[in-house]
Amino acid sequence: MRLTKTKKRFFFYTSTILLTNVLLLTGCAVGTDYKKPDQWTPSKWEKPAAGKDSQSVVSETNLRTPSPEWWDCFNDPMLSNLEKQVSNSNLDVLLSTQRLLESRAQMQISGADRFPALNASGGYSRTQYSNKSISRAVHRAINSRNGSSLGPMINSSDIDVPTLNEWMDNIDTSWEVDLWGRVRRQYESAHANWQASEEERRGVLITQQAEVAHDYIALRGFQAQLAIVKENQKIAQESLLLAKQRFTGGLVTELDIQTAEAQLDQTVADIPQLEQQIAEQTNALALLLGKPPRALSEEFATVKPIPPVPPQIPVGLPSELARRRPDIRQAESQLHAATAEVGVAVANFYPKVTINAQFGFQSLSFRDLGFWSSRAWNVGPTISLPIFQGGRLKGQLTLKKAQQKEAAIFYQKTVLQAWHEVDNALTAYRAEQLRKENIEKTVKANQRAVYLAQEQYRQGLQNFINVLDAERRLLTSQKDLVQSTTQISTNLVQLYKALGGGWETTFPINPPNKS
Repeated sequence: MRLTKTKKRFFFYTSTILLTNVLLLTGCAVGTDYKKPDQWTPSKWEKPAAGKDSQSVVSETNLRTPSPEWWDCFNDPMLSNLEKQVSNSNLDVLLSTQRLLESRAQMQISGADRFPALNASGGYSRTQYSNKSISRAVHRAINSRNGSSLGPMINSSDIDVPTLNEWMDNIDTSWEVDLWGRVRRQYESAHANWQASEEERRGVLITQQAEVAHDYIALRGFQAQLAIVKENQKIAQESLLLAKQRFTGGLVTELDIQTAEAQLDQTVADIPQLEQQIAEQTNALALLLGKPPRALSEEFATVKPIPPVPPQIPVGLPSELARRRPDIRQAESQLHAATAEVGVAVANFYPKVTINAQFGFQSLSFRDLGFWSSRAWNVGPTISLPIFQGGRLKGQLTLKKAQQKEAAIFYQKTVLQAWHEVDNALTAYRAEQLRKENIEKTVKANQRAVYLAQEQYRQGLQNFINVLDAERRLLTSQKDLVQSTTQISTNLVQLYKALGGGWETTFPINPPNKS
């Protein structure tokens, strides 16, 4: 049957209007649109007040924008070289990179539902129908035409049914008309989860960079303690020699010699433990860089000083903390994903419309398969409406709303915890500098006390116990000074970690096969 021009126009206009309405409907989406939550931000960084008798600290913070490579502020080339290797060598960073690729693939899978699915198929079948079934079909057809069921039954032996060969090739497509935004909300959630994975990877990198700096500073601190112990070993040896000289001269008893030897042995006893700690820190750095044990032993065999802190520390503005901290951005992306999932759960209550279409060629002969007269096609929508699900859809919606509220609370907790970490890091950084100031005075006083005690003992004005006490106090104060110096540099690392590490807008490395 051929269509007239009027019918063709009517069909064209009707299809156009229908398609326009469908496109307009697909522009809306049920559920709540995500809105970035408001954040509390202090007007300035709070600095703890120093005591009246304390001098100003030697390293102060300022509001200048820091460099993404914050470790360069220590002015230690070896530390900077280690930090540059972390993003490509650290196994935790590589694992998080793979998880990011998984999340990106999941986003791609979810996004595929936004487009029509197109498939091509071809087939061949060879069919032999039974004579009896054909005879019955012919008998029913004849009776139906005559309006009677009393017609004669055709003998199946009189019918010769040939074997049929059927060739076909088809292109079929299906597309869900996203009337309620279910597919878009689903893709929105997957995209937010991908962003959360990206921030998680950045957080892992910052943590590992801080761990490298922490272990490196600790290594230099143990080396400095070892140097102090060896220096005090010489002092103890001098005291032992002095005690022997006075014993030879008959000025003291053997008790002074034995006491001096005990002091020397006690001082030397710390050396193996410090060497063990140096070896452990070296292996810890090797593990962070994905290398086997003792791979860095030769590199760190040369003793170098503890990386000093600079006089000025750029920390940026407080209002930038939410942008800097990857855990805050990750929590925000998770909240975004949970909000989109609520929209998916709401859309599941509405009808689902899918348009299916198929076009191809069918023929009983392979030679006729390509002719236009062998074409076959069908097109039409499929509508499914949930009627009874046993409370499943309602339960899913309740679950997604609860997860959204949970994500909102977790985001609030993450932001609050970030501010606590920054405030604690600033306090610790300043307080340890003030502590070091007093320890330095103690070391100078103890050095003077050891000199005076040895001189007075040499002149017979003091007993040997005073010499030993002065040496012990000196060794203890010198260790405290090294530990405080190490702690100040470590606190600076902790401060940068609390601030979000580097503030780069792109990751230092690109994951493989990202495109």
